[in-house]
Amino acid sequence: MVQPEKHYKVFFLAVVTLLVAICVAEVPLCHPRHKATVVKMDEASLTVNNELGAEMVVSWLSDHCYQCVYQPLGVVPAGPGPGIPSSVDFTVGTQHGITLQLNSSLVSLELCTVHFHFWEHGNYSLWVKNLNDSSVVNCSVVTDTETELGFPGRTVETATDTILPATPSRRLRSLDTFRGLSLVIMVFVNYGGGRYWFFRHESWNGLTVADLVFPWFVFIMGTSISLSVSSALRCGLSRFSLFTKAVWRSVQLFLIGLLIINPNYCQGPLSWDSLRIPGVLQRLAFSYLVVASLDLCTEFTPIPFHLVLMFYPTHCLLVGIFLLYWPAWLCVIVLETVWLCLTFLLPVPDCPSGYLGPGGIGDMGQYPNCTGGAAGYVDRWLLGENHIYQTPSSRVIYKSHMPFDPEGVLGSINSVLMAFLGLQAGKILLHYKDQHSSIMARFLIWSLGIISATLTKCSLNEGFIPINKNLWSLSYVTTLACFGLLLLVLIYYTVDVRRWWSGAPFYYPGMNSILVYVGHEVLEEYFPFRWRMANNQSHAEHLTQNLLATSCWVLISFLLYRKNIFWKI
Repeated sequence: MVQPEKHYKVFFLAVVTLLVAICVAEVPLCHPRHKATVVKMDEASLTVNNELGAEMVVSWLSDHCYQCVYQPLGVVPAGPGPGIPSSVDFTVGTQHGITLQLNSSLVSLELCTVHFHFWEHGNYSLWVKNLNDSSVVNCSVVTDTETELGFPGRTVETATDTILPATPSRRLRSLDTFRGLSLVIMVFVNYGGGRYWFFRHESWNGLTVADLVFPWFVFIMGTSISLSVSSALRCGLSRFSLFTKAVWRSVQLFLIGLLIINPNYCQGPLSWDSLRIPGVLQRLAFSYLVVASLDLCTEFTPIPFHLVLMFYPTHCLLVGIFLLYWPAWLCVIVLETVWLCLTFLLPVPDCPSGYLGPGGIGDMGQYPNCTGGAAGYVDRWLLGENHIYQTPSSRVIYKSHMPFDPEGVLGSINSVLMAFLGLQAGKILLHYKDQHSSIMARFLIWSLGIISATLTKCSLNEGFIPINKNLWSLSYVTTLACFGLLLLVLIYYTVDVRRWWSGAPFYYPGMNSILVYVGHEVLEEYFPFRWRMANNQSHAEHLTQNLLATSCWVLISFLLYRKNIFWKI
């Protein structure tokens, strides 16, 4: 009989199994919101509306087809009456830009041509009509679906014998790819990473691969906040309604982390006496709420960015962002001041002021009970020793025995900074939309790492504030933000600018990040994500198991993406 305390995992396992079974069976659960045409990967839906009084033929030509002839796409009949269009749905490719040619079927006269690069799974309309009741034919491509950047669907118009190329407003695949890459590495690391040391968290100061991904996830969450808030405000939603949604979303994330992920129901029923309160989703919830609230309070109808730069040298790449959002920057600076004061000035019993060490046998064994200094003390005082992480990574090398939580209270302040830096990356994307060189130049300037070099003195342990994942130290945040910006530049250039890479396979888990993260935590002990190994001490067996388990979640996210199934909170 299933124990009551196991209901959460059994329910989640049943849901995931059902979704995968449905996807494999190809049972259609979702239909396009705007059109009856079912599009597949690398396809978009195009509706051609003919307001002319004559039948016309639609042909197409790919940009990557050198010296090719136009290929027929279909025939659109004449409209039933003046001002009443006839409409026909077509499916078009999205891998490359294409040129659409419209000819009159009666005399084979070219009416107009339109060049456009359609986006995967997008919905578009092509309107063909006479311009102001004249003989001039006007053709307009309109994006019907709302875009992530919050700009209305872009219209591309062209008259007879005129080609007007344009890029449609679209969702930035690089952001979902970045998020998915971080998530896949996180899942692999949480499943064990083959038990290799560099896939485990650093004992104290320093970085391993495992220490990179969670801050990147927080960073890209901040970028998404910027884009989604801007989009919602442009669509006319009120700030209060957006704030209530942000609160509700944060509450849901916190409760999922607290009641579903943190307890280990395999070891017995939920125990409130030893329930861990901090956690990954709890930190995400707090960071999301604070940064979204800051953005809602300071995202005024923006002053045109070029007007700001009129009063400052155009070569100054950072002043404009500070000027436009100075209230939010001021709030973050206040939060960081609070973190610095608590970390270096708060009296901690039997510990020196400003202690940032691991305790245990570290520092010649002088402070065995001072693990994390003020950060550990605040957590034990506010939450209690039984409600924080009991086996920190410092116990391995430094033999520390004090409970310490890497997702504790003080570190959450710096996670807000990390999300806020991601928010500023989103502002750059908004203000310099489609100006790829300007976007990448500003990302590279922000990623120079001067603050990190100053705080750490370019050393592992001798700096003012060493890089430390357990503490989420200030230098850790600035360093990982620099790395994140460099990685984002690379992905943005290859995915959205040059389109050398579609983002696969990381794009798919990036589109369903909450489901993948919660699922991999809840079902970690179940087959096919874990099984009994013949040799538990073999790196090869652990690596095989962890890679297959991670690949399963990539496959699940791909199947759900194909069926347009996404778990949104």
